[in-house]
Formats: sequence, C-alpha cells, structure tokens
Amino acid sequence: MICPATLFVVLAVQMVSVGGAALKLEGSVENGATVLNHSMTLVQRLETLLAQGNGSDVILRIVTLSTDEVKVIQAHSLVLSLQSDVFTELLHTANSSNLVVRESADSAAVFDKFIRYLYCGDISVHLGQAIPLHRLASKYHVWSLQQGVTRYMTQHLSSDSPTGHVVTWYQYAMKIGDMTLRNSCLQYLSWNLSSVIQSSEWRSVSEELLMSLMQRSDLVLQNELELYEALEAWISHNQPADAVAENALQAVRYSMISPQHLFRLQKQSPLMLKYRESVRDLLFLTFQFHAASPIQLAKYFTLNSSLFMPRNYLSPAWGSPWVINNPTRDDRSFSFQTQLGPSGHDATKRVTWNALFSPRWLPLSMRATYSDHGSLQPTRTDGGLPRVIITPANSSPDFAGVSFQKTVIVLARQQGKVVVRHVYSFHQSTEETGNFLLDADLQRRASEYLIDSSLYLHVIVKPIYHSLVTTRK
Repeated sequence: MICPATLFVVLAVQMVSVGGAALKLEGSVENGATVLNHSMTLVQRLETLLAQGNGSDVILRIVTLSTDEVKVIQAHSLVLSLQSDVFTELLHTANSSNLVVRESADSAAVFDKFIRYLYCGDISVHLGQAIPLHRLASKYHVWSLQQGVTRYMTQHLSSDSPTGHVVTWYQYAMKIGDMTLRNSCLQYLSWNLSSVIQSSEWRSVSEELLMSLMQRSDLVLQNELELYEALEAWISHNQPADAVAENALQAVRYSMISPQHLFRLQKQSPLMLKYRESVRDLLFLTFQFHAASPIQLAKYFTLNSSLFMPRNYLSPAWGSPWVINNPTRDDRSFSFQTQLGPSGHDATKRVTWNALFSPRWLPLSMRATYSDHGSLQPTRTDGGLPRVIITPANSSPDFAGVSFQKTVIVLARQQGKVVVRHVYSFHQSTEETGNFLLDADLQRRASEYLIDSSLYLHVIVKPIYHSLVTTRK
C-alpha cells in the first residue's frame, strides 16, 4: 500500500516535470510568462489510478438493497474525502479499510460512474441515469455534480424516451424538495400539454400533478374539450377515489366548451354520466353563460373567475400561427381573426387583429408614440429590441366589459422535436413584458430560437371578462 499523501505528492512532482518544463507554483502569472497547462494529463493518470487500483487504501463495497449483489471498487480515501464530507465521516468512523454502502438498484448501477466523477470531474449522463446520479450526488454532498445533473435535466425535458421521463422527474423533484427542477418540469408539461396527453406518460401523472395542471391558465392545448377527454382517459386508467375525480372534473372550464359538445358529453361520456351531480351547478351556469350576453350575465354573476378564463388554446377560433422568415431583416405585419368571446352569444362575432413584428423597436421612453393624426407610428433603430404589437382593426360596442389579453407562444426545436420555448402575455405590446426574446440571438442561423432560420410564433387573443357593476342583484 502506498500512503495516499505520498501518492499525490508523487503525481504532483510528475506533473511539474512533464516535458522537462519546470513549472513555478504561483498565485498570479508574471508579465510575459507562459502558463503550461498539463492538467488533463493529471486527470488521465487519476483515471488510470482508479481503474487499476494502484495505491488503494479503501475498498468500497456497494450492496444493492433487497438483493445479494455486491459491487467492489478499490478507491483512495484522500480523493473521497476531498470531494465529499459524507465520505470523510464514513471513513473516520469505519473500523477497517472496507467501507460498505447500501444503495437502491438504479443507484448501485451507476455508482462506478459516480466514483469516477470524483477522480476525473466529468461524467456522461443518459436520461435513465439522471435521477440515480442526482440522488447519489445529493446523498454524498457532491454539490457540483448535483447542480450539473439538475441543469442536464432542465435542458433535456424535450428529449425522446420510450415511456417519457418528465413526469418521473417532476415526482422525484417533489420528493426531494427541488423546487427549481419541479417548476421546470411543470412549466414544460403545461406548455406542451397537447403532446403529453397523447403519450403513454400521461397515464403516470400523479393526482397532485393532475390538479396542479388542471388549475393553470397557461396550459397550451387545442381546446378545453381536448383537456376533458384527456381527463376522462386518465380517470379510466387510474381509477382514483371519487373525491379526486370530482375535484378534477370541477376544474374543467366548461364555459370554454360549446353547448353542442356539452350536450354530447352529457349523453355519451361515461365520466359525465357517473359524476354529473358533482358538476351540475357548473353546467347550469355554463348554459346560462352561453345563452345570455356577457354584459347581461355580468350584472348577476362574477365573470372574472377561472371558469370564464380561457387557457392558451391553439384552435383557429382563438388565434393564428405566424412564421417570420429572416426575422432580423425588417418589420412584418399580418392580420387574423378571432371569435369575440367563448360565449355562444358571441359565437358568430369576429374581431380582426393587426399584428406587427419589429426586430428593432425603441423603448417607449425613447420614441414618439403618436403621429399628428393620432395613429401609432413604428420607430426602428439598430439598438432596439424585438417586439410584437397587436391591436384591433376597429372598435366595437361589443368590447364593453371585456379586456383582451394577447399571448405570443415562441416555438423552438430541441433534441429534434418542436416544443414551446416561451410564452409571453401582454395587453397590447410585448414591450409590457420587458423580456420578450431578450436573450435570443436572431442573427445566428443556428439560433436555438429559430427553426430553419425562421421565427415560429403562435398568437392568441384571450377575452377576459370583468364585472360591470359592484352590487349584485
């Protein structure tokens, strides 16, 4: 056995004399000095040291829980102690050079990779290894690895996997209390819900995650009916307690579903037939909403509740896709129409919207807002930022009691799949959000914000009702 301290002194001396160059150890480089960096050679020698077990003074025995399987690794106490205070404590209390650790099957399978990271500082990670590596890094207080795996997970939410992985990562984040990872997973699931509910991963959604999703207004999906049908499939597969099914059904925004589809659900949906009593009052209010004008209904009911709040629907009634080729070239504009509101009373009414994209828009404080004729004048400059401005083509008395929230969805290709990268909501201009495409480098053809050199947007207009009177009759 070689003393660990002696071992590292020998390695350091070898590195100093590599190539016959004597390296001076100093805190700062003198003027005109050249730094000779042979750190990779040292890393390679450490990796060889681990692989061959030379100079080992501790034997790690990794016992897989619930089995008799034991994996043996010859290691060096100095390396383990330098990288982990948990290992320092275990080595201090050990009665011999044999150190026994007990791990779950998935953690034991990657334990050798984990130990190699302690020696070499790099590691290859696959989707199925992220959780066990993160668990080991957390258990042994290897914070650099833990943070690195967290970043890997947040950057690979869109990666393809046979059974999906985002729901599993969300549940793991909830278990360990990692709110950063949890929020990243929840945001991804919310913004890409249409693709999630069509995958096998949807069936593994927990009751807690289901309710978290059902209560959000930023869900991106085709329409509310798609969400109801996905909920029906989830309940049919998981067979939850009646209270869970009823709470989930009460979170459906029935006012966003047309009366024709609601009639069909009442007659043909097994879920609706079974739990109709739990949503009877919601359905009654919904049919009133579709039958009367929102202005009339607002005199008696509160219309600014979540029941009357649209989500981010991709169907044509709510907005339009917008592909902008060469987005840095000049201003672009286009017009589209949306339904005035989700109410059946407004089903035939359309609003025309004008949208302007400017790649270099001046901040409000630096430009003249209106011309002599009172019209908004676009002002461009090389120092401006990308902006989208959406205004109605004309005004109408039907707009009374309604404010229109605009939402711009930015799509991107990640790991070969088109996903929602950002969602921005505003009243008239993305200038109100302050961060619209703030970090996007639209000049680069390979920009992560562009798909085939084009900016892919989807513009949504959401009517938000508010009360017209303060006293209810």
